[in-house]
Amino acid sequence: MLQRSVLFPPKFPKLPSLRKENNNLVAKLISNASHPSSISVYLNPKHMNPKQSPLTKIFNSLDDMVSNFLELPLTPSNDPNHLLSGNFAPVDELPPTVCEVVDGSIPASLRGVYIRNGPNPHFVPRGPYHPFDGDGMLHSIRISGAVEAIFCSRYVKTYKFITEAENGSAFFPSPFSWFNGRSASAARFLLTVARVVSGSFDPSVNGFGTANTSLAYFNRELYALCESDLPYQIHLAENGDILTLGRRDFGGGGDMTQRMTAHPHTDSGEVFAFKCNMFPPFLTFFKIDSEGRKGAELAITSIKRMPIVHDFGLTKQFIVFQDLQIEMDPTEMAWGRTPMVFNRRKVPRIGVLRRDAADDGGLAWIKTPGLNFLHVINAWEGDLGGRVVIVAPNFLSMDRGFLNVSLIYSEIEMIELDVNEKKVVSRHVLSRKNMEFGVVNQAYAGKQTRLGYMYAAVIGESIKAAGVVKLDLSKAGAEGGDCMVASREYGPGCYGGELSFVAGEGAEEDDGYLVTYVHDEIRKESWFWVMKAKSPTLEVVARVKLPGRVPYGFHGLFVPEKDLLTLL
Repeated sequence: MLQRSVLFPPKFPKLPSLRKENNNLVAKLISNASHPSSISVYLNPKHMNPKQSPLTKIFNSLDDMVSNFLELPLTPSNDPNHLLSGNFAPVDELPPTVCEVVDGSIPASLRGVYIRNGPNPHFVPRGPYHPFDGDGMLHSIRISGAVEAIFCSRYVKTYKFITEAENGSAFFPSPFSWFNGRSASAARFLLTVARVVSGSFDPSVNGFGTANTSLAYFNRELYALCESDLPYQIHLAENGDILTLGRRDFGGGGDMTQRMTAHPHTDSGEVFAFKCNMFPPFLTFFKIDSEGRKGAELAITSIKRMPIVHDFGLTKQFIVFQDLQIEMDPTEMAWGRTPMVFNRRKVPRIGVLRRDAADDGGLAWIKTPGLNFLHVINAWEGDLGGRVVIVAPNFLSMDRGFLNVSLIYSEIEMIELDVNEKKVVSRHVLSRKNMEFGVVNQAYAGKQTRLGYMYAAVIGESIKAAGVVKLDLSKAGAEGGDCMVASREYGPGCYGGELSFVAGEGAEEDDGYLVTYVHDEIRKESWFWVMKAKSPTLEVVARVKLPGRVPYGFHGLFVPEKDLLTLL
């Protein structure tokens, strides 16, 4: 058995005492780890602000001067006082806490853990902020019975989180919000260089990611991910707690050039992933085998500037991705502006590449004017040879919504491509509603679904979902153009996020349940909802009142009980 390659920051602070119930687990982890201090268990942020060194105090004072005297005036789109209000405000960690099912009962097939990731800044930044910036926090609910569950909220103990906790403030760079005027940006850059030179932190070796975007389960291991860094391995303890085990490089090296998409895809024991780079090659794909070994990188050489690729589709034969209009232009940083730009002159295009390709020589580019997608709900190969179908939310507000999430608007489209002819065969809008975070029964991922069912969150405000809809893809292109066959609103003042589809005991495509967190802004309560996916009304079969608030976040997944037993 190949020994796993795990990277750990060399200057992690000393850990506080471990709880008795985890001593056996911790002993096992330490015996398997190459660096015992890498195991970050029950790391209380209040214990992680030791007496600051004189140099740290100087750097923090200079940070204050930049924010007070050099910063451009903040706007509602980057002011943390505005963005981190209401249910976007950060919460403290919550240890495993028992909670009861208030309405209904949890189905017997729903045994396992639902866990969701999202930004939860440990420190409110001095200057500008973007909703994608916050430290990753995982909110989990462990279900082992029909009327009781265990809820827990824990930070992902990244190198960024621990280093800033030692420092006593947030200072790591962000491509989303760091650039707010030429003078302030230049000063922040010089401060960052000074911190690196002084040994205050070393992102070139340890990375600087937040692990705040998504979760992935593969090779019997669970990971928290964001695309600016390598994944962090997570353990779900039997008592309901969440432990960070360390940063994983899969044998590919852990320097600053190594990172990985927040949306890897798995099929037949192989994990397919990619990374975007500021410098050539701007996009590379790679595989991770069942032993956790990273394979050779396949560079996409025909891309001339780094695109913001966030997700891709995986079919039986092909990798399907997009070269969209949002790009990284490093020259913008010299003017104190974000390097992420919307290229109005560029025609977006979809790339289709055989998944067994050794290079990009056989890559087919297909132009798709007016189509920009960040997420892929599903993709499959059509009945005719050389046809690929992809379903994705098309961001109609991509030019404005990427840096100001309150302006996000997207409609889900189904696009059929002729790979041989390199052309679009058809495009159908499935609904005119503002929708994102689509999901399908994972048994049908990469395959043409028999009935074509999928589920998506209906966006109400910002990234808050006001409800959920069920779409029937077999109705695409029909008169009227709306494929919605079922829907449920969460109610006045109630909002959720991405859903997870959990397969039930039946054989039909929609036999299963939809689970998500919903927050009631009027009563200031957070809930865990279970809805019946087959129901024409998406009937709520159970609701669990949570002992802690769950801020709005990003992606999650459900880990069945059988898979929990395989986690390290």
